[in-house]
Amino acid sequence: MSKTRGAPFLRASSAAAVFIAIAVMVFVLPAVAATPESAASGTPILVYHRFGAVVADSMTVTTRAFEEQLRLIRARGYTVLPVQRLVAYFREEAPAPPRLSVVITADDGHRSVYTEMFPFVRDYGIPVTLFIYPSAISNASYAMTWAQLEELAGSGLFDIQSHSYWHPHFRQEKRRLNTADYERFTTMQLARGRQELEAKLGIRVSLLAWPFGIYDPDLMRKAASLGYAAGFTLERRHARVQDPIMALPRYLVTDADRGARFERLLSGGALASH
Repeated sequence: MSKTRGAPFLRASSAAAVFIAIAVMVFVLPAVAATPESAASGTPILVYHRFGAVVADSMTVTTRAFEEQLRLIRARGYTVLPVQRLVAYFREEAPAPPRLSVVITADDGHRSVYTEMFPFVRDYGIPVTLFIYPSAISNASYAMTWAQLEELAGSGLFDIQSHSYWHPHFRQEKRRLNTADYERFTTMQLARGRQELEAKLGIRVSLLAWPFGIYDPDLMRKAASLGYAAGFTLERRHARVQDPIMALPRYLVTDADRGARFERLLSGGALASH
């Protein structure tokens, strides 16, 4: 934001001083108030995993809580922003988003995304990005099928992106494998996950969510070299223009994020870090 500087008027009359003060309030302050999302405030990116009638584990959000969260987002006047739009802003390819913006994502491809999340997304007409590791799709008992994932992609509400090929723990693999094998392994995970999604769904994949939120400078460089435009991790804070584009933070949403706690999460308040 530009700063306005005035030359000193040592012999200005008091009337002129009052005029200048009024002019500043009328012409400068409204411009500041109208400025969209600033680099300092950032944008919350939410990440969900699975949904259900009851809390089965720490990453389950009940459908009742999810609906409450969506109602609060709407009631407080937030714009649910496609993650691609926020990435374009961070890459200086689009203007800043509205001041009250939030991004919604979901990781892994759990079947409850289709059975529980999809109806609410459709009712509210909001964009959601799914980060998928394709080895589970139509294979794991908890995961969606390719037909279900294709339906979500075809709805126009879901953007499908990569979560690696089989969701490895890169830190453990780095300790287990020698340098050459680890290099091949990471390339396979990042490249094949993307390729399978593109081949199966006929989409373009350019974003990556790091499995377990684990990343390092070498992994970020590799992802960028393979054509990923941005990466996402798990850090409970707002994403800002100052953040590395290959490690944008997200809030892992739990069932406890309700009411005032969820409002503070959206605004970046004190409870967002707990």
